[in-house]
Amino acid sequence: MKKTLDEHAERFSEAASTYDDEQDSAAYCMCVRDVVTHAAPTSRDTVLDLGTGTGAIAFELTSTADRVIGRDISTGMLEQAQTKANVEHVENISFAEGRFREPNIDSDTDIDIITSNFAMHHLSDDEKRDAIAVISALEPRRFVLGDVMFFGSPNPEEPFYDPSVDDPATVGTLVDALTDAGFAITDVEFVHEQAGVLVAEQ
Repeated sequence: MKKTLDEHAERFSEAASTYDDEQDSAAYCMCVRDVVTHAAPTSRDTVLDLGTGTGAIAFELTSTADRVIGRDISTGMLEQAQTKANVEHVENISFAEGRFREPNIDSDTDIDIITSNFAMHHLSDDEKRDAIAVISALEPRRFVLGDVMFFGSPNPEEPFYDPSVDDPATVGTLVDALTDAGFAITDVEFVHEQAGVLVAEQ
């Protein structure tokens, strides 16, 4: 049985203090690079980073965006992210609890770009659809998703993910969910047979 979101939150909170040091796989680093590159915010843009973790994507975007908002389910990860913001004196970034389907955004906040990296695969396919519908309703002009996703049939002997806690989708499933929610796919980046980046606009 897959873990609940609360169990995921607790698991990531426990790992928060060492999380940054452990994210050194080539595929993860390439996804970070591609998400940042495709997000491409301008000085007028507000970016929402869902599943922000300790802020790997969010901090990269602060140099060009007007404002970056990070949301995560893990208090431990958010504490690490806020500590980094304080130490580095980054003022155009903020962090708070939020979920894909309940992102905790003020109704008067206009979101221009939404990013997410290596987080949505914890949701079931139906939950991913619900999350993408919520993302679409925020009316960003661009959504950039880096994640564990299947470009073909994964080799069960060499999983890029943990079947006991992760629930990645095929690229086709994600593309269908995005287009059904009103997005147009503008780019697909193959990073690994089990990881990639999708760029969607509306």
